[in-house]
Formats: sequence, structure tokens, C-alpha cells
Amino acid sequence: MILTLEPDITHIHADAWDALSAQAGFYLSHRWLAAQQHDPTARVHYALVHDEDRLIAAAPLYVVESEPNDLYRVHELLPDRAPARTVLAGARRGYVNAPLVHPALTADRRRKALNSLVKAANSLAAAERAQAWWLYVTDDAVAELAAACGSRPTQLNQDARIPLPGSTFDDYLAALPSKRRVTIRRERRAFAEAGYELRTLRLSECADAVGALAARLQERHGHPTDPAFMAALFHDQAAGMADTGLVLAAYTEGHMVAFSLFYQHANTIWLRSTGYDYTRLRNAHEYFNLVYYLPVDHAYAHGATTLHLGMESLRAKTLRGAIASPLWAVPGAAA
Repeated sequence: MILTLEPDITHIHADAWDALSAQAGFYLSHRWLAAQQHDPTARVHYALVHDEDRLIAAAPLYVVESEPNDLYRVHELLPDRAPARTVLAGARRGYVNAPLVHPALTADRRRKALNSLVKAANSLAAAERAQAWWLYVTDDAVAELAAACGSRPTQLNQDARIPLPGSTFDDYLAALPSKRRVTIRRERRAFAEAGYELRTLRLSECADAVGALAARLQERHGHPTDPAFMAALFHDQAAGMADTGLVLAAYTEGHMVAFSLFYQHANTIWLRSTGYDYTRLRNAHEYFNLVYYLPVDHAYAHGATTLHLGMESLRAKTLRGAIASPLWAVPGAAA
């Protein structure tokens, strides 16, 4: 096995990388990482483990210069932690993380490949006089990673996703308790009767409207945000992601009043963002339909078997069939 560091993911073959990331998820996909790598708040290296010419393990390693997102500031996530320089191993955005190791490796070779990734993160942290951290590690990856790091994980939050059995929305409903099925049918009916015009758009077609509604959502949660700044972020995201983001939008009188933005990676629909015009919406069923039911419809229509919903609002998500699983922080070596 040979370990190398590459400074630019566009120099790494996308198919080889995504053969590793298919199970780990969208936020470790080649395209998402390529779109994020020019963020000026961190310097990134990609740790690569090759067996002859085959890529068998990988991890992005971010030397964090400043962290604008408080949910990635270790000293704010964990008790009794003083602010410290950080090397963040794995995904830096999206709150889903795991080391990328080829699924066909034997247990022994898998352990050696994972140890190589941990060594790369620790070595970079030592060179940068920093602490290595793996944040938001999935529950199915944490035990193996913690053993390789020789450290104890700490739970940060929970991740939610809805498994989609069968091939139709009725199959999704059939997996839920009868009272919940009645509620969802009522919410779907109320949304239909409200008479919204529904559109499916590319993100580039509606980034300004999406940015304005996303800013309203941020403001409602106590984070005042400039709509023009949010629109610029969505324009950049559309460009960086080759306009693969799809927007499900509800319109009334020619105005977008609600949206959900999502991406499909492997067999999963990944909900990325939502936003609402609270002065024009009529009831909570707009939220439920844009976040859950319309994406479920889209997933079935496009062969996806899971809807990924992420953190927060876990009760609303589990009531609609989501399964929650822990997300973990795993420390590497300190400088």
C-alpha cells in the first residue's frame, strides 16, 4: 500500500473516488468535494491509499484557518475544549462523514488502509501544530475509526433518513402506522387543495428566489442573513455542482413561496436546503409536502431507495418514517 497526498481532487479520477464514496454519501462525493475545495477558510489535501494502481482508501484533510460554521467548531461542540487549531479529516460540510475504504478489501487490508488514512491525518496535524478531528462520523463507521485512532468517540447529534420500500408512494405509506397514514393523506390533500403551482427547476434557474427564501428561514431561526449573499452562494453551488441540484418549488401568483433543494447520489435523494415565504404560506402542510412528500414522490420516480433528511427536527422526521442514527466526533492525535 502506498500513501500519497494530492492537493487537487480534480486530479483524482472521479469514478475511482466515487467507487469509494457511494456508500459514504453525497457529501464525500467527488463532485461535492471539488465544488468545496476552493473555500478560502481552509487548505485541503487528499490522502490517497493505492494498492498498485487501484485507489483503495481516501480522505480529504482540511487545515482549518477559520471556521464560519459554529457546528464545525470543536470547542463549541464538545464540553471543556479550548479553541485550538484543527485539521478536519473527512467531509467538512453536510454533517455526514466516514473514511473512504474500498468495500471489497479483506478485514486485514481494510484495517491497514484505514490506519494509513489516520496516520496521514495525524501527520498533517503534527506538521500544522493542530489537533486532528473526524466530525459527524456515521454510526456504522465510528467503532472501526475510533479503534484506528486509539480514541474514544463522543456523540454530537443524530442523522435521519427515510427508507423507501417498494416502488410507489403507497408503499411508503404502507410501512407507517395507520394513524400516521391518515395524517399524511390529509396533509397531502390540503396541499393539493391550496392550489399552488408546482415546478421542478434546476438550481441555476431560480438561485435568486431560492436565496431569498433561504434567508427568510435563517432569519426566522435567529440568524439574520443577506438575501443577496445567500443567492450568490446558490449561484456558486449551481456552478460548482454542474447544475445537478434540483429544486421542487411551490408558486402562488407568480411568486415562489416554498422550495426544497436536493441532489441524487447513488440510490439516495439528499435534501440540501429549504426556504419559505412565511407571509404567503397558508398552513404547515406546505412544509411537510416540500420536505417529505414531494421528495418521496421524486425518489420513487427516479429509482432512489432512501431520502436523506439530516439533523434536527427529529420528531417530525421519525413520525414520517425516518430512522435516526447517531453522529460522532472522533479525535485523532494532538500536536
